[in-house]
Amino acid sequence: MTPHSETNVRVRYAETDQMGVVYYGNYFTWFEVGRVELCRQLGFEYKRMETDDDSYIVVAEASCRYKRPARFDDLLTIRTRVIGSQRRTVRFGYEILNGGELIATGETVHVICDSKGRPKSLPEKYKKYFAVSDGAHSATHHEHSSH
Repeated sequence: MTPHSETNVRVRYAETDQMGVVYYGNYFTWFEVGRVELCRQLGFEYKRMETDDDSYIVVAEASCRYKRPARFDDLLTIRTRVIGSQRRTVRFGYEILNGGELIATGETVHVICDSKGRPKSLPEKYKKYFAVSDGAHSATHHEHSSH
Protein backbone atom coordinates (compact mmCIF):
# COMPACT_ATOMS: atom_id res chain seq x y z
CA MET A 1 0.00 0.00 0.00
CA THR A 2 1.31 3.44 -0.90
CA PRO A 3 2.09 5.51 2.20
CA HIS A 4 -0.31 8.28 3.12
CA SER A 5 -0.22 11.20 5.49
CA GLU A 6 -2.85 12.40 7.88
CA THR A 7 -3.01 15.93 9.18
CA ASN A 8 -5.73 17.82 11.03
CA VAL A 9 -7.28 21.22 10.44
CA ARG A 10 -9.95 22.97 12.49
CA VAL A 11 -12.55 24.85 10.46
CA ARG A 12 -12.29 28.59 11.05
CA TYR A 13 -15.36 30.81 11.04
CA ALA A 14 -13.93 32.72 8.04
CA GLU A 15 -13.96 29.47 6.02
CA THR A 16 -17.76 29.18 6.18
CA ASP A 17 -20.44 30.76 4.00
CA GLN A 18 -23.76 32.41 4.89
CA MET A 19 -25.33 28.98 5.42
CA GLY A 20 -22.68 28.14 8.04
CA VAL A 21 -20.98 25.45 5.97
CA VAL A 22 -17.43 25.43 4.63
CA TYR A 23 -17.08 27.28 1.32
CA TYR A 24 -16.31 24.70 -1.37
CA GLY A 25 -13.03 26.29 -2.51
CA ASN A 26 -11.43 25.79 0.90
CA TYR A 27 -11.17 22.06 0.28
CA PHE A 28 -8.52 22.76 -2.37
CA THR A 29 -6.48 24.72 0.20
CA TRP A 30 -6.72 21.73 2.54
CA PHE A 31 -5.53 19.46 -0.28
CA GLU A 32 -2.41 21.64 -0.48
CA VAL A 33 -1.91 21.34 3.28
CA GLY A 34 -2.12 17.56 2.86
CA ARG A 35 0.39 17.52 -0.05
CA VAL A 36 3.00 19.52 1.82
CA GLU A 37 2.60 17.31 4.90
CA LEU A 38 2.82 14.14 2.79
CA CYS A 39 6.12 15.33 1.29
CA ARG A 40 7.44 16.05 4.78
CA GLN A 41 6.39 12.61 6.04
CA LEU A 42 7.95 10.94 2.99
CA GLY A 43 11.26 12.53 3.92
CA PHE A 44 11.71 15.80 2.02
CA GLU A 45 10.50 19.38 2.17
CA TYR A 46 8.63 20.58 -0.89
CA LYS A 47 10.20 24.02 -0.42
CA ARG A 48 13.68 22.46 -0.84
CA MET A 49 12.56 20.75 -4.05
CA GLU A 50 11.85 24.22 -5.44
CA THR A 51 14.97 25.98 -4.18
CA ASP A 52 17.55 23.18 -4.53
CA ASP A 53 16.31 21.48 -7.70
CA ASP A 54 14.29 24.14 -9.59
CA SER A 55 11.35 21.72 -9.61
CA TYR A 56 7.81 22.88 -8.97
CA ILE A 57 4.71 20.71 -8.70
CA VAL A 58 2.23 22.81 -10.69
CA VAL A 59 -1.49 22.02 -10.47
CA ALA A 60 -2.88 21.08 -13.90
CA GLU A 61 -6.19 19.54 -12.82
CA ALA A 62 -8.21 19.44 -9.58
CA SER A 63 -11.46 17.79 -8.57
CA CYS A 64 -13.46 17.36 -5.39
CA ARG A 65 -16.56 15.34 -4.59
CA TYR A 66 -18.53 16.69 -1.65
CA LYS A 67 -20.46 14.14 0.40
CA ARG A 68 -21.35 15.98 3.63
CA PRO A 69 -20.83 19.57 4.77
CA ALA A 70 -18.23 20.68 7.29
CA ARG A 71 -19.03 23.50 9.72
CA PHE A 72 -17.26 26.02 11.92
CA ASP A 73 -15.02 24.45 14.60
CA ASP A 74 -15.17 20.91 13.14
CA LEU A 75 -11.84 19.11 13.47
CA LEU A 76 -11.12 17.57 10.07
CA THR A 77 -8.56 14.97 9.04
CA ILE A 78 -6.90 15.31 5.64
CA ARG A 79 -5.65 11.99 4.28
CA THR A 80 -3.28 12.36 1.31
CA ARG A 81 -1.39 9.87 -0.86
CA VAL A 82 0.26 9.61 -4.25
CA ILE A 83 -2.01 7.63 -6.58
CA GLY A 84 -0.02 7.92 -9.79
CA SER A 85 3.23 9.21 -11.20
CA GLN A 86 4.91 9.40 -14.56
CA ARG A 87 8.05 11.09 -15.80
CA ARG A 88 6.56 14.61 -15.73
CA THR A 89 3.35 14.26 -13.70
CA VAL A 90 2.21 13.27 -10.22
CA ARG A 91 -1.38 12.53 -9.16
CA PHE A 92 -2.48 12.89 -5.52
CA GLY A 93 -5.63 11.52 -3.89
CA TYR A 94 -7.36 13.02 -0.87
CA GLU A 95 -9.97 12.10 1.69
CA ILE A 96 -11.39 14.61 4.14
CA LEU A 97 -12.91 13.09 7.27
CA ASN A 98 -14.95 14.64 10.06
CA GLY A 99 -14.90 12.51 13.20
CA GLY A 100 -14.06 9.45 11.11
CA GLU A 101 -16.88 10.10 8.59
CA LEU A 102 -15.77 10.62 4.99
CA ILE A 103 -17.12 14.01 3.90
CA ALA A 104 -15.13 14.70 0.70
CA THR A 105 -12.74 13.05 -1.73
CA GLY A 106 -10.56 14.62 -4.37
CA GLU A 107 -7.65 14.43 -6.75
CA THR A 108 -5.07 16.79 -8.15
CA VAL A 109 -2.80 16.25 -11.14
CA HIS A 110 0.50 18.12 -11.19
CA VAL A 111 3.04 18.80 -13.92
CA ILE A 112 6.68 19.11 -12.89
CA CYS A 113 7.99 22.48 -14.12
CA ASP A 114 11.07 24.65 -13.73
CA SER A 115 10.93 28.21 -12.37
CA LYS A 116 10.13 29.53 -15.86
CA GLY A 117 7.07 27.29 -16.11
CA ARG A 118 8.58 24.85 -18.59
CA PRO A 119 7.69 21.17 -18.08
CA LYS A 120 10.59 18.97 -17.03
CA SER A 121 11.20 15.46 -15.78
CA LEU A 122 10.96 14.78 -12.08
CA PRO A 123 14.54 14.74 -10.75
CA GLU A 124 15.79 11.22 -10.15
CA LYS A 125 16.23 11.68 -6.40
CA TYR A 126 12.47 12.31 -5.95
CA LYS A 127 11.15 9.37 -7.99
CA LYS A 128 11.23 7.02 -5.00
CA TYR A 129 8.98 9.36 -3.02
CA PHE A 130 6.29 9.39 -5.69
CA ALA A 131 6.37 5.69 -6.58
CA VAL A 132 2.99 3.95 -6.33
CA SER A 133 2.47 0.38 -5.16
CA ASP A 134 0.21 -1.88 -7.22
CA GLY A 135 -3.42 -1.73 -6.17
CA ALA A 136 -3.03 1.66 -4.49
CA HIS A 137 -5.24 3.66 -6.86
CA SER A 138 -8.26 5.36 -5.32
CA ALA A 139 -11.85 5.00 -6.45
CA THR A 140 -11.80 8.57 -7.73
CA HIS A 141 -8.83 7.71 -9.98
CA HIS A 142 -10.89 5.05 -11.74
CA GLU A 143 -13.75 7.51 -12.24
CA HIS A 144 -11.43 9.94 -14.05
CA SER A 145 -9.15 7.48 -15.83
CA SER A 146 -10.62 8.31 -19.23
CA HIS A 147 -8.57 11.58 -19.39
